[in-house]
Amino acid sequence: MTALDEYQRLEATGLWRPETGAQRREVVVALGNATLTIKDMQDRVLAHWSLAAITRATSAGHDPALYHPDGDPEETLELSNAEADAMIEALERILRAVDRRRPRPGKLRVWLSGSIAAVVIFLAVFWLPGALIAYATHIVPAVKRAEIGTALTERITRVTGQPCSAQEARQPLRRLAERVLGEGRRDALVVLPQGLTDTAHLPGGRILLSRSLIEDPEDPDVPAGFVLAEAVRAAQTDPLEDLLRHAGLGASLQLLTTGELPKGALDDYAESLLTGARAEPVAHDTLLAAFSRAELRSEPYAYWLDVTGESTLPLIEADPRRASGSRQVLTDADWVRLQSICGG
Repeated sequence: MTALDEYQRLEATGLWRPETGAQRREVVVALGNATLTIKDMQDRVLAHWSLAAITRATSAGHDPALYHPDGDPEETLELSNAEADAMIEALERILRAVDRRRPRPGKLRVWLSGSIAAVVIFLAVFWLPGALIAYATHIVPAVKRAEIGTALTERITRVTGQPCSAQEARQPLRRLAERVLGEGRRDALVVLPQGLTDTAHLPGGRILLSRSLIEDPEDPDVPAGFVLAEAVRAAQTDPLEDLLRHAGLGASLQLLTTGELPKGALDDYAESLLTGARAEPVAHDTLLAAFSRAELRSEPYAYWLDVTGESTLPLIEADPRRASGSRQVLTDADWVRLQSICGG
C-alpha cells in the first residue's frame, strides 16, 4: 500500500546522493504508506525518508525535481519528469497535504492570545502554578517544541563547543539513531565535545550525548543503551514540562501569551542540564522491557554505569539478549567511523 489510495504500488528511478561530495547513484524509489524507500539496483535498501519530513529544493515545474530530508540538504534525491512523472506528482500531492497541516508563522501566537482570557479566569479561581504548567505543556505543538529544542541546543553549544560532526561519521550517527529510536528520528542525536556527563534530552525529541560515550567504549551496544535509556526517561517526564517547572510560572505565562519563552529562562535551563545533578535512573523493570523491545543487550550499558555491577545487577542478570546477543547496532566499519566523529 502507498500513502495515496489510487496507487497499490508506485516506483520510479532517480539519482540519490547520500551527502555532499559523494557521487550520485542510480536508485529505485518506492512510495510507501509513511516512508519513501530508496534502494539500489540490486534491491538493497539504502535509505528511508519519512513522507512527513521531505522538502523539495527546486521550484515546482523545474526539471529535474530535487528533494532532501527536512533539515538535511546534503542527502538529495533527483527525479526526472521523463522517468518519474507519476512519482513527482504523488510526492507533490503529499507535500501539499503536509504543508496544509503545518502550523503557519504567527498562528500559534494568535491562537494562544485568544486562549489567554480563559487562562486568566482559570488562574483567578485556582491559582495553581502546577496546573498552568501542565496546561501549557499540553497545548504547545510539536513544531514549537522542536524550535525550543533548537534554541536550547544553540545555548548549550556556546559552552560545550559546536557538536561533533566529522563528515565520515554523520551517516553512522544517523544509523545509530534509526536503529535505537526508529527511522523517523534519524537526526535526533547530537554529540557534544565536552561539558556533558553522559546524556540529556530536550523538547522536540533531541538527545544529547557526551563524546566519551562514543569514543571510549569498545562496543556500540554501550552508546545504544544510553540513547535508549534517555529516550525512556524522556517518555516518562515531558522535556517541555521539565523546562517550564525549572523556568517558573512567569515563563509559562509568556509562552501562553506570546508563543515564546524568555531568553533568560532558556539560558538558565541550558546551564542546569550541564551542571546539574545526573537525572534520576529509570526503574530496572522498565529499562529491561525497553531493551527487550529494542533487541539490545542491557549488560554493556549496566557495566558502563557501574564497573562493579553492584548497583546495576538486575540489568546484568536479567539481560533479555544475553543468550542471543543484540540485533546488530552498527557494522564494524560504521562503528569505527562513528568513533572519530569528534576528530579523535
